[in-house]
Amino acid sequence: MARAIVRGTAAWKYFGDFRDALLAGQVLVLQVAHPVVAAGVRDHSDYTSDPWTRLMRTGASLSIYVYGGVAGARVEAARLRSLHRSFTGFLDGQRYSALDPAAYAWVHATLVKVPVDAQRFFGRPLSGGELDEYYAQMCDVGRLLGVRERDLPPDWASFERYYDSMVAGFAGNPTIDQLFETIRTVPKPVRWLPDSWWRWHARIQMFLLRATLPPGLRTRLGLQWTLRDQRRFIRFAAVVRVLATPVPAGLRTAHMRWIGKLNVWLRAHPKVYQRLVGSKTS
Repeated sequence: MARAIVRGTAAWKYFGDFRDALLAGQVLVLQVAHPVVAAGVRDHSDYTSDPWTRLMRTGASLSIYVYGGVAGARVEAARLRSLHRSFTGFLDGQRYSALDPAAYAWVHATLVKVPVDAQRFFGRPLSGGELDEYYAQMCDVGRLLGVRERDLPPDWASFERYYDSMVAGFAGNPTIDQLFETIRTVPKPVRWLPDSWWRWHARIQMFLLRATLPPGLRTRLGLQWTLRDQRRFIRFAAVVRVLATPVPAGLRTAHMRWIGKLNVWLRAHPKVYQRLVGSKTS
């Protein structure tokens, strides 16, 4: 059992850091690169037709795991497992379930990795002690979510080997292609946002996605990456690092902590929650 996730601990400082959002495209690609996850998204997700509501629901759920307290995380985990129990279908002639243990563990693994990658790219890499504490805390979160003990590598080094071996087996699929198309064509979240500004959205998202994906998978997906791109990304990352690193951790994570507490309250008042996010709550 790891230290509780409280102010000053590794998961508290890094899981909700606003720089994690820069890897949103990367983590989505890595998740749907798993065949079972891809099939579940293909058959049951509404992200292509209503991406902004889907994004808000996902952010609300994530915030509860780390910043909503143990009780809040347990309630949210039970809700998600109940919801996903009905997400079934067929993949290559075989029946699949969204609660397939290996796929379920992989989704959790991608979320564990994002804050570590965000700090590596845009901040200061976690120290060995921080990595140990962070990983132990996220394993506890995984157990609350129902990830099997044997699907949680015992330490960070083992986790990295597992993660790299999974990525090495992935390639393109139609769900990834649809994700790229959605990034390129998604409508503005609000009407007042100038079209000229919004046109940069897809370019920036695809650039960050190409920059932060594991190089081998990037190549297998046919995404080009040049030395000029690399130099641009290095400059971009340096600017983010200079601007964000001096900001206290409490401010870097304030939005996610606030959302986590708010959503614990909303889950306790389901009628209010349903009015805000609609009938689908994944």
